[in-house]
Amino acid sequence: MIRTFQHYDLRDRNTFRMKVYCRTFIEYDSEDDLQELVPALLPSPDEHIGGGSDSIGQRGDYRGLSPENDIGGSSDSIGNMAPLKHIGGGSNPIRNTARLKHIGGGSNLLFTGDFPGTVLHSAIRHIEVISDSDDEVLVRVGAGVEFDKLCEWAARRGLWGPENLSHIPGEAGAAAVQNIGAYGVEAKDIIREVRAFDLVSRKFLTFSVEECNYGYRDSFFKSPEGKDRYIITGIVFAFRRNGSPILEYGNLRETLLSRCPCPTPSDVRETIISIRRTKLPEVGEVGSAGSFFKNPVVSREVFGNVVRVSGRDEASVPHYPVPGPGGEPWVKIPAAWLIDQCGWKGAVRGGAGVWPSQPLVIINASGEASPEEILALEECIRMSVSDRFGIVLSPEVEHIQ
Repeated sequence: MIRTFQHYDLRDRNTFRMKVYCRTFIEYDSEDDLQELVPALLPSPDEHIGGGSDSIGQRGDYRGLSPENDIGGSSDSIGNMAPLKHIGGGSNPIRNTARLKHIGGGSNLLFTGDFPGTVLHSAIRHIEVISDSDDEVLVRVGAGVEFDKLCEWAARRGLWGPENLSHIPGEAGAAAVQNIGAYGVEAKDIIREVRAFDLVSRKFLTFSVEECNYGYRDSFFKSPEGKDRYIITGIVFAFRRNGSPILEYGNLRETLLSRCPCPTPSDVRETIISIRRTKLPEVGEVGSAGSFFKNPVVSREVFGNVVRVSGRDEASVPHYPVPGPGGEPWVKIPAAWLIDQCGWKGAVRGGAGVWPSQPLVIINASGEASPEEILALEECIRMSVSDRFGIVLSPEVEHIQ
């Protein structure tokens, strides 16, 4: 079924609770619905990319594609539907000039104003076991499934894999785009393959986890080659029956094992939820988009400057070793710590604020904050961190113009 709404209030479709509108909102229930929708929204690309009908459906032939009407690339989007430029000159293979945006649960988005176009949303919500062996269980999941419900589904069945990602808002399709992560686990660790609809070839394709090219809060679907072209409709996850908890992050091990010496996936999930609730605002109670900034990854030289400016010794500055360019040892610094050192924890500016328990989170403090107030606070924080530490924070939240 396809449902269409005009002049649609998006407040309940973004966890920041921004009161903004789109011209049209469309929700669909199946892949067949999506195939029916696309021709109506985007005319058939009869004028082929690079001059060859066979080339349109080949994954290797999208080099050079870029958004003609760029509306941002996608942390929560399940494939951004902006028009695409022709590779080798000639007509645009997707000729419609309307603004289109595909969203998931809206948990990592900031609408910076009313959206003058069409917003699409998937209501494909199946969870289906497709393979069940002694140790591994493969599960096909619709893009519209709430990711935390999938975590709950697995934990109740004693399956290991997604428990550390519990209580992260958003939907499964968006998790596959964003490569969500928490407490030492990322979505890529449990994804086997991703099914997506190619807006150019009008065909469904399957991407292996290697082809998804996952990185820190990144994937092929956010790259210049991948964004705007693919709409994720389903994901195959791989869970384990005989697993063990991953407890290396922060104080998770101490907190969990003090309660449960032999934890199950449900024990880990409940502990993760408890920890997150002490640090982060509850979705539906306080508007936010979760972690607003990415944790910066810097050279040892830049990290040394952070240590010097902070007036601390290296051991007392939180950091994690990561591989840098050419395999050189670099450092990941928690953005929350940098922001806290600049005095922003609990700050309020107009209707926007910083969450008192976690300075990485910008909130809709008044419940009626405008996009401009959120953007102004974001810029103040970025300038403050840059001025003190020489590090420019990058937003994790997608800004939709």
